[in-house]
Amino acid sequence: MRIRIVDAFTDRPFAGNPAGVLLLDSFPDDHWLQKVAAEVNLSETAFAHPLPAGGEADWALRWFTPTAEVDMCGHATLATAHVINSIERAEGTVRFAARCGILGATAEPDGTITMDFPTSSLTPVPVPEGLAKALGAEVVSVHDTSAHIGDLVVELNDEETVRGLAPDHAALKKLSDRGVIVTAAAEQPDRGYDFVSRGFFPAVGIDEDPVTGSAHTALAPFWQARFGREDLTGFQGGARTGFVRTRLRGDRTLLNGHAVTVIEGDLRV
Repeated sequence: MRIRIVDAFTDRPFAGNPAGVLLLDSFPDDHWLQKVAAEVNLSETAFAHPLPAGGEADWALRWFTPTAEVDMCGHATLATAHVINSIERAEGTVRFAARCGILGATAEPDGTITMDFPTSSLTPVPVPEGLAKALGAEVVSVHDTSAHIGDLVVELNDEETVRGLAPDHAALKKLSDRGVIVTAAAEQPDRGYDFVSRGFFPAVGIDEDPVTGSAHTALAPFWQARFGREDLTGFQGGARTGFVRTRLRGDRTLLNGHAVTVIEGDLRV
């Protein structure tokens, strides 16, 4: 069975967020899926299999970190759509049936893929005790997304602060269901992005996720409320970085980016 490693939200290898992708005939048992994800040892590995024609979705899709299955994952969905299109298993829009509902992924003429995800709700909350200390930075505001992705969206003072964080991951693990997304406005919007972010998810075995598509279903409405524009571009990452173009459409958020296959081989188990 073929396994691929795809760098998502980037147009060049060794950047963006890498995801494992396996296209199967059906899902084996959960224990096997989790073992494979642990062996691949990336932030997420995606498993997909085709569904019968005529239904509301074309493929079933699941995502696993090295330690747990997750409800929503953007970069591994982008990676999966990229693989399906690359091997000509689909044309136009691919529809995925996932834990978070039906997700669409459309190949664009410029080589990017646009994904259709549910928009995450944002609820302002008091700054949790210990959050500023765990981040090592002053916190401007905090919003909870627990009804959707289970993250805290944490606004910091500026881009430099976001880029320079070296947080206490063990402390962050206790503060949210899934993770902590830190964000700030871009210092120089003429550089091609409107806001920056980093994502820390120690609760699901990922200290830092380089470019988190699902986080942008919360970042898009957060920054739309401040900038007054529906089309925005986010820049995310620490050691590895990538771009996510977002378009807010009410209860749906469109996420657009490139993907590049960097490794392809055989899984012999």
